[in-house]
Amino acid sequence: MSIKKTSLYATTTAAALALTLTACGGSGSGGGSASGGSYDKNATVDIGSLYEPQNLDNTAGGGQGVTEALNGNVYEGLFKLTDDGKVEKLLAQDYKVSGDGLTYTFTLRDGVKFHSGKALTSEDVKYSLEKVLADDSQSARKANLQVVKDIATPDPRTVKVTLSQKSISFVYNLSYVWIINSRAENLKTTEDGTGPYKLDKWTRGSALSLDRFTGYWGRAASNKKVVFHYYKDATALNNALLTNAVDVVTSEQSPDALDQFKNNQNYKVNDGNSTTKLLLAFNDKAKPFTDVKVRQAVSSAIDDKKLLESVWGGYGKLIGSMVPPTDPWYEDLTKVNAYDPARAKKLLDEAGYAKGFSFTLDTPNYDPHPTAATFIKSELAKVGITVKINTITPDEWYTKVYKNHAFTATLQEHVNDRDLVWYGNPDFYWGYDNKQVTRWVNQAEEASTTAGQTELLKKVNRKTAEDAASDWLYLYPQLVVANSKLSGYPLNGLNSQFFAYDIKKKG
Repeated sequence: MSIKKTSLYATTTAAALALTLTACGGSGSGGGSASGGSYDKNATVDIGSLYEPQNLDNTAGGGQGVTEALNGNVYEGLFKLTDDGKVEKLLAQDYKVSGDGLTYTFTLRDGVKFHSGKALTSEDVKYSLEKVLADDSQSARKANLQVVKDIATPDPRTVKVTLSQKSISFVYNLSYVWIINSRAENLKTTEDGTGPYKLDKWTRGSALSLDRFTGYWGRAASNKKVVFHYYKDATALNNALLTNAVDVVTSEQSPDALDQFKNNQNYKVNDGNSTTKLLLAFNDKAKPFTDVKVRQAVSSAIDDKKLLESVWGGYGKLIGSMVPPTDPWYEDLTKVNAYDPARAKKLLDEAGYAKGFSFTLDTPNYDPHPTAATFIKSELAKVGITVKINTITPDEWYTKVYKNHAFTATLQEHVNDRDLVWYGNPDFYWGYDNKQVTRWVNQAEEASTTAGQTELLKKVNRKTAEDAASDWLYLYPQLVVANSKLSGYPLNGLNSQFFAYDIKKKG
């Protein structure tokens, strides 16, 4: 699940194993039209974002911003998740899997150095995995990697990982694990990765800059410097693009402002494929949401299409489940618990709430949550349900909702692909507990083929939708707006990452 704005919290699983070997190119990026002709190899690319890191350590609550700025740019994994969702070898030159599927032997790429100059060794990989699995880790991959039983380092270029059970998603999950210098310190404010950029400086509340790393093992970045500029709101971000203070906006949050760019030859608006779902997440262990009919009623009482139109003005998609169209087990389930106020009232009556009920909706304080909460309150009032909106900060959300499960219902954005499997974990923050779903999820993870995995997860998708385990309000659009002088930027921003190394800027 990575969660937008506060992306420390859990993620997804599942995966096709990777085949293609790349350095830092070939990521599926390529937005813009400036690729033809010459470009400035010493250019500075200014990137506008609403998501400043909370710190620079993705195992310590760095948030969405640290993934956006550092993943793939400063830090690399054994494997890489490309912008179009493929898994490719990166720091792993090769790997082998034992016949029983429990032992993975990785051979590391030779000649890789950290930004400090230290050579990459198997000990660094072991340290990085253990850092993700540590008791105090807030890594998005921690739960997925609990299957790791033992990590051996027979020589400096070999890592041997033994699992407690088969995991078809293991290589996919490794694409989220940053390989860090085992001797590095103060990683909340500094870094020591192997990527094509090294950290220049981070001015909190303003900007984070990266310099091309001259000792990079792979193909050099197409630009010399990248600066992520941070803005408090979409208006300020758009003004920065219009005044050339930034060259590209990683994720446009103000669809009403798009016309000024669409009708201007100096800019290009790109509508990519998002994996970010806005959820009305019930605490399925807290009354009245322990009753499936109540959850179904609430889902049927909310006009998701009207909400999407009001927030995104024609962009984005309705999905009816946790699974976006880019996931292998996608199925259009928008007709399950679809908008139907009459059905909602009938279900409430059957559940013993003919006169309705009241509940508190814990709502993150950043857009679009307050807007969505107000809309939901109005919609549910029409069927007799009273909603009290309790606005909280991301840190409060993490402690109250995610960690302590002390809530009845909440709003949150889940940004990762393939995160349906969290409904198989009854201890996850939303408390959905269906033994059959848990069995299907576990069987899918131990499947021998991706076809078998897909078949099982389609069953999970349909069952969780029928049970209204949550109400999946809509799928975000992925709107990247850039100066027409730019090319090579990522279009999809999969899981909030924003690879900068292929970006080319005409002089």
